[in-house]
Amino acid sequence: MPSTNHTFPSRTEHRAWLASQAALPAGFRVGTARFEFTPFEVPKPAKMTITLIVLDQPTPDFAAMFTKNAFPGAPVIVGRKRLEEPKLGAILVNNKISNVCAPGGVETSERLCAAAAKTLGLNASEILPSSTGVIGWRLPADAIAAALPQAISSLAAGSILPAAEGIVTTDLYPKIRRADLLGGSIVGIAKGAGMIEPNMATMLVYILTDLAVPRADLRKILARSVDRSFNCMSIDSDTSTSDTVAILSSGKVPCSDLAAFEAALNIVCADLAEDVARNGEGVRHVMRVKVSGAPTEQTARAIAKTIVNAPLFKCAVAGNDANVGRLVQAVGKYVGANEPTIALGRTQMKFGGIPIVKDGIFALDPTKEKALVAHLKSAELYESAPPKDGVFAPPIDFPPHERCVEIEVDLGVGSASATVIGADLTHEYVSENADYRS
Repeated sequence: MPSTNHTFPSRTEHRAWLASQAALPAGFRVGTARFEFTPFEVPKPAKMTITLIVLDQPTPDFAAMFTKNAFPGAPVIVGRKRLEEPKLGAILVNNKISNVCAPGGVETSERLCAAAAKTLGLNASEILPSSTGVIGWRLPADAIAAALPQAISSLAAGSILPAAEGIVTTDLYPKIRRADLLGGSIVGIAKGAGMIEPNMATMLVYILTDLAVPRADLRKILARSVDRSFNCMSIDSDTSTSDTVAILSSGKVPCSDLAAFEAALNIVCADLAEDVARNGEGVRHVMRVKVSGAPTEQTARAIAKTIVNAPLFKCAVAGNDANVGRLVQAVGKYVGANEPTIALGRTQMKFGGIPIVKDGIFALDPTKEKALVAHLKSAELYESAPPKDGVFAPPIDFPPHERCVEIEVDLGVGSASATVIGADLTHEYVSENADYRS
């Protein structure tokens, strides 16, 4: 569950809140540079931002997790190698192009790491590369290298907000979450809007802390936090080629309580995961689905993901149509195809806290139907607007609230549970992804 339920009446108030969360932990600086270039594959002008996250001193205490897609991007291939390095000193991120399956992709990533390292006084192996954007295109390596001095000259220790802004692509707004504890802090930023189905998502997440957590502990803690958060989220069931979640510790503040650190990291990751879903392409409703009473946590998670990925149910939610028959079919679909020995006769379901199924039988009436529609409308981020020049465009570029469509399913056959975050399926999503490259 998220740690908060903020409401934001305007973009200005949302940006002010982001700024209030953005103070960097001790020992970090961030810088960005933006430039125009012409993609080799599509000869029309484009813009790219490069973002640098730099430690004052390289640290041995870092961890990262990457996509399980079998066609990983070149930065993921390089990043996995970096996990074996003794220290990490910086992260170099570009948006617009993901450097996946592009000719010479790995060599290009390594070349850019070397260029950044030379100016920063680091070894190339101490820089973690990340890329996000169009799959299959080549990075404009010369243009990126030429922009590096500008990014380096802009490095500052005040706020992480420039980095949060720099890593986005089709995101409507930047995402920042923080936790202050034990005299230090944990601050995370995320990019993600579509192609979201962990393991993990089309998602870049960078988490910085000044709390001194040893490398081995940090890697175990991150794996657990990712499994509870980002791997319990799906917008469209497509696993990206570029997923990266990285955490770096500057070690400036002693960490006297690893359990407290993990609990705080869990909250930061859970909040960022929900932010990514809420900022998904065309998303007008975020769904939070809790499945309990399952024989195993794996079963509970699989059923919850089946619900949030069911196209007909997602469309019904998008239209504020409480078509709960589509919810029931999604549960039955998974069980019938994968675990047919589970008996569903004791299943209970709630929608917005309203009981709709009791012992496998619908318990609906006209009053409940109206309440279900009201719940859907209260969770809507914005109303769908007619397309302009054939294109659907969200009317807002900030999250007005953090409410979710709340769904609970109790199978009544065990003690395991899982909660998954998902989203609806809208005209805007189709429009965004029909025109993404062109």
